[in-house]
Amino acid sequence: MRVLMAPVGSHGDVHPFIGLGIGLKARGHAVTLIATEIFADVAARHGFEFAPTMSRDDYERTIANPDLWHPKRSAGVIFDAPLLRKYLPIGFEHIRSRYVRGETVLLAGGLSLPARVAHDKLGIPLATIHLAPVGLFSAVETPVYPTLRMRAWWPAPLKRFVFWLGERVVLDPKVRPELNAFRATLGLPPVRRVLGKWIHSPQRILGLFPDWFGQAPDWPDHVRTPGFIRYDQADDKPLSVEVEEFLNAGEAPLAFSFGSAMRTGRPYFDAAVGACAALGKRGLLLAKKTEQIPPNLPSSILQADYAPFSEVFPRVAAVVHHGGIGTTAQALAAGVPQIIMPMSFDQPDNAARLRKLGVARVVPAGQFTTESLTAALRELFADPAVSVACAELKRKLESSDPLIEACDWIERLRGRDGAAK
Repeated sequence: MRVLMAPVGSHGDVHPFIGLGIGLKARGHAVTLIATEIFADVAARHGFEFAPTMSRDDYERTIANPDLWHPKRSAGVIFDAPLLRKYLPIGFEHIRSRYVRGETVLLAGGLSLPARVAHDKLGIPLATIHLAPVGLFSAVETPVYPTLRMRAWWPAPLKRFVFWLGERVVLDPKVRPELNAFRATLGLPPVRRVLGKWIHSPQRILGLFPDWFGQAPDWPDHVRTPGFIRYDQADDKPLSVEVEEFLNAGEAPLAFSFGSAMRTGRPYFDAAVGACAALGKRGLLLAKKTEQIPPNLPSSILQADYAPFSEVFPRVAAVVHHGGIGTTAQALAAGVPQIIMPMSFDQPDNAARLRKLGVARVVPAGQFTTESLTAALRELFADPAVSVACAELKRKLESSDPLIEACDWIERLRGRDGAAK
């Protein structure tokens, strides 16, 4: 089987696809990664063919935009019209040129517009991959959105109306013009409700999270939730000597990470350093060393550009992070408590789920100060129920192998080609 993988986003969005690709390649399938140029090296290390979409320069410009993390303006950054106009045809052509009827399956990230267009135009079998539950709307188990809070007691028809209105007024105007203009060049009709309905494959939807983290009775019948795929390049990039020595030099530190795409995190890292001082704790700042890292760090604080979370998190006292699903999964697997500072995308919903599961406290980005973070950490460490919940969820993750189940569902798509249009 030929497997084409088309994720969209930064490392946290692409790493689960790498994990899937490793599992599928081990079963004898040929794997192609269609992604941002920065992932060429990791694709080569695992023997995947690589097809570049967004250039390194465009990627860096995008993640440097402070609006990327703004709850209201982030969609405008992701669905920037010039970038859509540039990369929709590139992504589609990478898929079209590699499609062999009856032999090919396409795996698409939840925002991969070219992949969904390719399914409509070519009939290529498609699985939409959602890394977090927020990608699937439910009027029963309603997600928490960055700028929208639907109350649990609202009747289902009201929730569906509010969601429809948000699509029509906020999301569709950002996505539909360029998407439908491109579809017209292929002879395809226009679409609406792009992110709420159209983006999902009608054949298979895989939620790469366990059902205890996210499940809803009104999701489509073809949704499957095998579990987290926790790939983090630990096989290629082991702990540096500096990080290893720091971890061994004293009591377990606090780990801080606000996403691989974060470039404007100075206030958050300032608060992190302050909280460590207030608590008498050591700290590990996992982020690129740019202007966002405070200067003149004390010896009790170490900054590292990169360290595999699977190697670090089991050795820390707590993880403070933005609520990205990749970081969330690694912290759950390590069985450590978490402080979540959600900003945008899936982060507020993931934060709400972690709090409900009893393993985390939430500090909103606008309230993330030394004082609030210190208080949240003290509360976290003082609650004995937190460590019990952490241990229980760690055991649940250890009891299953989501990669096997995910690969099984993907293989079942082979040969389910539709008619070309």
